[in-house]
Amino acid sequence: MLINMNEMLNIAEHYNFCVGAFNVTEVGNFKSVFGEAERLKSPAIIQVNAGELAFAGTEFFGYIRPLLMNSRVPYVLHLDHGKTIRDCLMAVKAGFTSVMIDGSLLPFQENVELTKQAVAIAHPINISVEGELGTIGEALQSDEGGTSEIKYTEPEEAEDFVKKTGIDCLAVAIGTSHGFYPKGFVPKLQLDRLQEIKKRVNIPLVLHGGSNNPDEEIAAACRLGVRKVNISTDYKSVYAFRLNEQINADGEFKMTNLIPEAVKAAQEVIQHKMEIFDSIGKAKYYYEDL
Repeated sequence: MLINMNEMLNIAEHYNFCVGAFNVTEVGNFKSVFGEAERLKSPAIIQVNAGELAFAGTEFFGYIRPLLMNSRVPYVLHLDHGKTIRDCLMAVKAGFTSVMIDGSLLPFQENVELTKQAVAIAHPINISVEGELGTIGEALQSDEGGTSEIKYTEPEEAEDFVKKTGIDCLAVAIGTSHGFYPKGFVPKLQLDRLQEIKKRVNIPLVLHGGSNNPDEEIAAACRLGVRKVNISTDYKSVYAFRLNEQINADGEFKMTNLIPEAVKAAQEVIQHKMEIFDSIGKAKYYYEDL
């Protein structure tokens, strides 16, 4: 079942669970997420950032879409960190059901205007839109970008931004970063800030940079109203390290031998994340409510 983000997160809101958004770059990444979501009957968001979309090409999603559409598990195919309207249009052309327009580095009013443009294009064709207010940090080896200094989301601005743009979900900055955190650094989420934002905003909230944070903090954020958590580094790094281990151990180079082992390693991480999100077995709710 392929649905948009509104349909995905409204049910998650109703039943008080979170949905993992897993960035995929190539077929092995996709098989890791899709296979585990199918096995665990967990809703999932297949997420591709603008760079990954350019790398894979729109044709790649002609392979992915039928698998998602014909499944009994609900999926969203989502553009992550689209920076321009052109990025969003490329995702629409590839058959995505949701897009993110990221104007978080712009002044507030320019972010509003850019986000409104994306909404005006997407909503008439039943595609949902994620916006972002505040900035996510950038740690080590991130392919999603970020800034050296986090600008936290202000609750009052979040309320105003949602009203002015008409977005379907909002990515908030409460202390996360993309990529690996430096050795010895322990991130700390501002959960009190999240609570204040939730009081003022009546749409689902999104947490970017969800990899490499303590499990208990992510679980607490989900309980407090986050409905989508982005995961990339945590499972992709395990996938890549397993490939390297096999290559270095015996000189294996056949991808048909290498990739299944990497997928298996990645799926252990994906299962753990789905347990934290409390999304396992929740696919059944989409047939009851849609």
